[in-house]
Amino acid sequence: MMRQYELVDRVISYEPRANEELLNRAYVYATQKHGDQKRASGDPYYSHPVEVAGILTDLRLDTASIATALLHDTIEDTDATFGEIEKIFGREIADMVNGVTKMSLLELSSADMAQAENFRKLLLATASDVRILLVKLADRLHNMRTLHFISSDKKRKRIAQETLDIYAPLAGRVGMQNFREELEDLAFAEVNKEGRDLIVERLDELKQDSGDMLEAIAYEFSALLGENGIKAHVHGRQKRPFSIWRKMQNKSISLEQLSDVFGYRVVVADEAACYQALGVLHRNFRYVPGRYKDYISTPKLNGYQSLHTTVIGPNQQRVEVQIRTEQMHDIAERGVAAHWTYKDSKADCPDTAKIEPFTWLQDMVDQLKNGGSAEEFLENTKLELFNDQVFCFTPKGRLIAMPRGATALDFAYAVHTEIGNSCIGVRINGLKLPFRTLLKNGDEIEIIRGDEQLPSENWLNHVHTGKARAAIRHALREREAADFIKLGAQMIDNLFAAEAVDSSASVLDRALGVLSFDSMDALYEAVGRGTISAADVLLATMPKKALRKRDRFAGAMRGLIGRPGKVGQQGAAMIPVNGALYGTVVNVAENFFPLPGDDIVGIVTPGQGVVVYPSNARELAAFEDSRERWVPMEWDEENEQLFASRVHLTAVNRTGSLSVITQTIADFDANITNLSLIHLNEDFCDLTVDVQVRDKEHMEQLVNALKGSRVISEAKRVIFGGATEK
Repeated sequence: MMRQYELVDRVISYEPRANEELLNRAYVYATQKHGDQKRASGDPYYSHPVEVAGILTDLRLDTASIATALLHDTIEDTDATFGEIEKIFGREIADMVNGVTKMSLLELSSADMAQAENFRKLLLATASDVRILLVKLADRLHNMRTLHFISSDKKRKRIAQETLDIYAPLAGRVGMQNFREELEDLAFAEVNKEGRDLIVERLDELKQDSGDMLEAIAYEFSALLGENGIKAHVHGRQKRPFSIWRKMQNKSISLEQLSDVFGYRVVVADEAACYQALGVLHRNFRYVPGRYKDYISTPKLNGYQSLHTTVIGPNQQRVEVQIRTEQMHDIAERGVAAHWTYKDSKADCPDTAKIEPFTWLQDMVDQLKNGGSAEEFLENTKLELFNDQVFCFTPKGRLIAMPRGATALDFAYAVHTEIGNSCIGVRINGLKLPFRTLLKNGDEIEIIRGDEQLPSENWLNHVHTGKARAAIRHALREREAADFIKLGAQMIDNLFAAEAVDSSASVLDRALGVLSFDSMDALYEAVGRGTISAADVLLATMPKKALRKRDRFAGAMRGLIGRPGKVGQQGAAMIPVNGALYGTVVNVAENFFPLPGDDIVGIVTPGQGVVVYPSNARELAAFEDSRERWVPMEWDEENEQLFASRVHLTAVNRTGSLSVITQTIADFDANITNLSLIHLNEDFCDLTVDVQVRDKEHMEQLVNALKGSRVISEAKRVIFGGATEK
């Protein structure tokens, strides 16, 4: 364990202005508070926060971060309080310790749902200060280094899997590559020890076969660059086992097929020398096409900069080369933490608002404001944690980095949420293409917008980024809530009109207090969703109505059902089934196929809104005791929407019969959505065809036309499942 003076000396070595007295106080306070506590290894517990602080000194973090590392477990595991730490060490450190404590408390459950919620809260806890995340990553790294001391196999595997799923990708996302690689390998050894051992064995064999080749190639590269007047430090290394495993999985190749297991880093004086070194290597060694990437002119979102290339080196060995400056190398290894080294000399901390990885973190927090479940958020974020990038441009030349696999619709949402929500198409490099088109490096994308466009559920199948998914789901939830509000308001108006009761705002306001709602919209939405009934609202506003049975109200509504015209009993307007509501909060019951022209009734179903049935459906008998849930419905005569229907056919089993059926349906402007063969014998076959038609009359015309065909012996419209009508 690192001694007190050793820790302080390490901080002073890179931060001469560090507050030594504060560091000494934090060290002593932590050791006193943890006292005789022991870790699973048997070591004194305070050795852990000291080692975490030591890890952060390797990152050359500021004094407050080191003190936070020393104190990070005191609130959780000792009798220390937030107020006490604030009094002794100040508000800044107290807030950071509290943030790390909250994150640690989230790791108590292994359930997927809990992990998802934990991850959401983790990002919320770090949003105020990115140093909280750095302390937590150092804490996780030391815990992974000592994971083997935990006796429970199940617990070790849970911690290791969580590290692979969340903490290692997070470390990579904020540019801390060394952290990421070590976390991955430590977790890999626990999650798949057999796989890791096989790779390590193969790497050892390669090392024996190649002898001193790694050092020899590094020396040859260095000498060649020196001969061309470029001073460079060249370092060769073998890829880590988990990095090799991931590449094998992604490319579906065996270990024997993997050739580029050696990598070289060329560190030069400045940016110009990077490109000069690249030219020298490409002139002297055969370049592998498609393997050159310029992350200097277009850095990764985590701030990473380097030139990447792959060449066929000495002995025909394929090797990857990364070329960068010393500062680029520092940022590549330490990521966001490196910004404390290059901060403004007058500032104690860098401006985190200008650090790209921290900007990404803020974007993730903004997604949380769009609501949705923790599982959705974890799913969305994982998509971005594990993806490389492509770089695309707006027509005005603005560069936008997108995860590989992103679509043009993702790009629209990356520009602005409202642009994404109103996207109806795109032009990519001048060509009009579907917005589901995958993006490639260098694409120029122009978004085509429509005033009436709204996101649909299907859009989720055409986006890849968490931001787009969160925005689409948020828009769908908002639209659904608005539709439920509209539906609930209509249901209340219907009942009040049927009872000849005033439904003015001054009357309805009474229900807010009685039923404990904050606004009329909230009340309307609850009625639309079926959480409460319109009868509940009536009784809340007119208590004397309670003397009558609730069936009285339900009966009044039932009297409206099936009545012709747009206006029901005593002026109560019936609720229209139209394009605005259909498919969102009003849906036809499963396996039923009513059409405009059929009498219908709605049943308020909690969580689903109104479920529509034909008014003569036998299934309605199940709701006789809940008549307050019945809603009078009508079809909107002005609606141009196509509705699902079904027809059952018995056709002659001969060549060309199916062609006649499909051509007849097409000629009558109906659309086939599904076709099923039910029964087949030597002479006849029974078919069920799902079609989209305008209304009952349209369907009758189609059925009659099919009946007239010589290849069809029987045609019947299906109303429900096996129930048909001639």
